[in-house]
Amino acid sequence: MKILNSESIHAVDVATCERQKISSIDLMERAAMQVSIELISMFLPSQRFVILAGPGNNGGDALAVARLLVEQGYKRVEIFLFNVTGKLSHDCDEERKRLIMLDGIDFTEVNREFTPPYLGKDDVVVDGLFGSGLNQPLQGGFVSVARYVNESGAFVVSIDLPSGLFGEWNSQLSLRDVVHADVTLAFQLPRLSFFFRENAQVLGKWKLIDIDLDEKTIKDSKTDFYVIDEHNVASLLRERDPFSGKRDYGSTLLFAGSVGMMGAAVLSARAVLRTGAGLVTVHSARSGMPIVQTAFPEAMFEPDRNEHYITDMKVHHRHQAVAAGPGIGTNEQTINALQGLLQHATMPLVLDADALNCISARPALLTLIPPKTILTPHIGEFDRLFGEHSSDEERLRTAIDMARQYNVIIVLKGHYTAVVRPTGRVYFNQTGNAGMATAGAGDVLTGMIAAFLSQDYEPEYASLLGVYIHGAAGDMAADEMGQFGMTASDIPRFAGKVIRRLIDGRKQF
Repeated sequence: MKILNSESIHAVDVATCERQKISSIDLMERAAMQVSIELISMFLPSQRFVILAGPGNNGGDALAVARLLVEQGYKRVEIFLFNVTGKLSHDCDEERKRLIMLDGIDFTEVNREFTPPYLGKDDVVVDGLFGSGLNQPLQGGFVSVARYVNESGAFVVSIDLPSGLFGEWNSQLSLRDVVHADVTLAFQLPRLSFFFRENAQVLGKWKLIDIDLDEKTIKDSKTDFYVIDEHNVASLLRERDPFSGKRDYGSTLLFAGSVGMMGAAVLSARAVLRTGAGLVTVHSARSGMPIVQTAFPEAMFEPDRNEHYITDMKVHHRHQAVAAGPGIGTNEQTINALQGLLQHATMPLVLDADALNCISARPALLTLIPPKTILTPHIGEFDRLFGEHSSDEERLRTAIDMARQYNVIIVLKGHYTAVVRPTGRVYFNQTGNAGMATAGAGDVLTGMIAAFLSQDYEPEYASLLGVYIHGAAGDMAADEMGQFGMTASDIPRFAGKVIRRLIDGRKQF
């Protein structure tokens, strides 16, 4: 699914009207109908609504919603149209005319002074002040309105976007001056700003509502931002040849574990095989051999000469992919070993956890990372690598720059994990849940991505597959154990089921 900017979304709206031979107000009515359906499904006819409409097309949406609610028997609908400049958009003005033709409506057009209605926690505010057409922060009286709504305790439903929030970048914005929604109803496509942690407080829960925008125009629209969806992931997967053997699915070498952190090696190794690789070898501190081979006998073990940590990352046998980092620590000899791996590696690499911390301790190693290597930092590891950041938005901008500069793929882990390619293209993942905020979940992801590399998937695709399936397996684990009860070792158990579901489901697309 594409994430389009506000300018492109407007172009899609225009093209939809042209291709479907409808007027812009017909499209507005269609959008308002879908918003009304959502509201009717959420609230009884006895509910008090306060509709706040701005002077543009977002306000027109809100006025149309108000009219539809009244027509459906909602008696307690109070409407405020802010027309402080005396100039409404054409469609907003048309919706105003349609609204005031109804008998007995509670309608106020605000031209100068605004006396706010009482708002309490039992009320619902429908926010239609400003949508994606906004090109500057809220000012003057609109800031006061936003703050009044936020402080009221009322339940807020925003149409398109919370008023004051931009669809893309908001780093210069004070979120205090933005309407804080409990629910945001966006039209058909998500906005980039939906995927940043700092905006969650103003978006609430967001939902896409289908208004039948023109699919060809969406397909032809250019963007660097996407949402990973099931259809695209399923199309990447290859079915197994019944005459194949384990070596047809590749061998993964894991540099993982140290004294006290051998569980990271076990989790990664288990994820490799559960995600379809034919073989996995764990290279770790010598003392880890009985732990790994007892906990996971399917894995082979290659002991380091050191008892406690890794000092050698030479690749002694043929492997299709190498992953390094989970639980290896940041001992100086381990950093030296990692440097040797980066200098001599000829196979696809995944770098995670302590491998990234080792690079942070010796930043010159960044220049040695082979092209198309996959880095999988969480926000702490990312900031240690590339400097402190105050927001997810800033972090993503840096990730795009660093992926380009070093020709690597950055998997920036979080609620919406972002896969950032060297081209600047970004894919956001929506699978996964808060139960995966548990020790070792990142080690599992490392193993899954490495497994797809071993099976000869390109790094760009291996990262997408690993991220999506990791989250979907976590969702299955949460369904069975609950988010509070699941652990990282539960996630690999469901990888095969997710893959089977994706492959079996392709015939439905």
